[in-house]
Order: sequence, then structure tokens, then C-alpha cells
Amino acid sequence: MTATRSPVGVVVSEAGLCDGLQSLRQRLPAAARQAWIAAEAAAGLRDIEIGSLAAFGVLPQMADLSEAVAHALALPGLRVAARVPNFMGAERALATGVHRIALPVFADEAHSLRHMNRTHAQMLREVRRIAQRIDAVPRQARPRLQVRLEMAFGCALTGPADEAAIAGLAETLTAAGAEDIVLCDTAGCADPRQVRRLTQAVWLAIGVQRAPGIHLLNTRGLGLANALAAVEAGMTVIHASLGGLGGNVVTEDLVFMLESIGIHTGIDLDALIAARTCVAQYLPGVVLQGCTPVAGLPAGFRAPPPASVTKPCPMASEAPK
Repeated sequence: MTATRSPVGVVVSEAGLCDGLQSLRQRLPAAARQAWIAAEAAAGLRDIEIGSLAAFGVLPQMADLSEAVAHALALPGLRVAARVPNFMGAERALATGVHRIALPVFADEAHSLRHMNRTHAQMLREVRRIAQRIDAVPRQARPRLQVRLEMAFGCALTGPADEAAIAGLAETLTAAGAEDIVLCDTAGCADPRQVRRLTQAVWLAIGVQRAPGIHLLNTRGLGLANALAAVEAGMTVIHASLGGLGGNVVTEDLVFMLESIGIHTGIDLDALIAARTCVAQYLPGVVLQGCTPVAGLPAGFRAPPPASVTKPCPMASEAPK
């Protein structure tokens, strides 16, 4: 008899290939990037941000993304996203055929000028241009436009964000063409109460369906607590990174927590930990975070049945030395 899977309650979106790799000096070979994608897809992961389509000289870690995107798009049931800094990046993303284009917009205008070299008004024009360009794509090939609302929870230097202003900005971005908003704790400042408040404020402004996801860091050890607060509030998409790369919530620990409290992710933890081992081969000297892979799964823990493996992980002997 074939085991059946319960409906997924929360989608875990893997950000390690984007946030994680761009925070490192290593350039992952194309074969290693593909092995990472295949291993996580085999574990049941359904959503992955493949990388950032910035100018090639800005993020050399993101070179050769076209091969990785083509590989990911060939895996059944996997939703593939690419992050872009501007309209030109969106054009490159459209050429790859990704399912989702993610554009960062900083909640504070000073940070927008520092990180994006654009004011809020200029970023809104960029959102409109990208939305109009996407609308020109045939419906069956049209990607979804997502705006990542960066530093939505504030900054370590300037303090908590104005939640009413964040909700207002989310409303403005939605009117400009953003199809969904991700609340991002870019500076690692969020706490569970703030997560609940801001989630509700944004939902009141734009509706639940327009802001289903959250991106959390574990800078001060509150990553999982914030993720639980988001899920209890009703969030259905949580971003995380394998091994906590980039300082994000650890994918393995997040999946364990959710499955432990009866929230199904569709991800097989044994296979996910095997994927971590696979990725570690290609990142010599990089310390992967996470408690679950070190402690192991407790007796009696029932993971969901594994998805069919689409591609075996290369042996350690094939990894770069």
C-alpha cells in the first residue's frame, strides 16, 4: 500500500541558495548547486529561491544561474523563484522562465537609498514597470510578482519600524502591482509580539491572501519563536535556509518544529538532513547551524513518507577540495 500525505499546512520556502550563498565568499559550482536543489526537492521541498539576478559583477556567487534555474524547473512540483534588484533583473528572470520574481523594497527610505540607490517613489515606479512587463507575458507563462518588504520589523540602529507606515507601504506596493508581500526581518530585530501585530496590521490593509509569507533571521535566537508566532497568526509560507546559511532560520529546525506540533510541511526530515550533508561537502570551512541535525530525531517521531528521489546526491569524492 502506498502511504498518502496529509495536506501541507505551511510551505517552507528555501532561501539558502540566495541569502546563504551571497553571504559567503565561495562560488558554488553549477553541479553542486544542482545537487543541492535536487536533494531538497527529493526531500519534499516545494518552493525555492534559486538566487539573485543582480548585475554579474555585483554578486559573483550568483553566476551561472541559468543552468540552475533550468534544472529546478525540470523537477516536478517545485516552485522556482528568483530575486531581482530592478527592472533589468526582472527581464533576465523572465527569460529564465521562473515562477516568481521577488523584488526587495526597503521599508525605510534611508535604507532604500543606501542599499538600492533609489527613493521609495523610484522603487514604486520600478514595481509598476515590472508589473506591466509581466502583464505582457502570456498568462500560462506569467510569473508572480512578489515584493520583499525589507527591514519591516525595524533596524538595530534606528529601532522598531512604524507598523502603521509598514502597512501603508504594503498597500501602496500592492496598488502598484505587487501580487504578494513578504514581511522580512532583514536586521534580525523582530520579536513574537511584533510579528503578530505587524501581520495583523498588514492583513487589515491588503488582505490575508496578499501577504502569506514571512522571512525571519535568527540573529538573537528568536527565529523559531517568531516563526511559531507567524504560523499561529495564520502565515502559510515561512522562508528559511538549509543550515541557517545567511543567518536565517534553520530549515531543518523549522521543519522539525512544525511537524512536532502537527503542522504538516510535506518534507521528510531524514531526507532533508541528508541534503544538508550533501551541501556541506561543497562548503568547506563553513559552519552549518541547527540543533535537529546534531541531536537527531527523537524516538517515536514520525516523519512523512519521502518524495521520490529525482537525482542522487554526488559522492563526497566529487566535491571540490
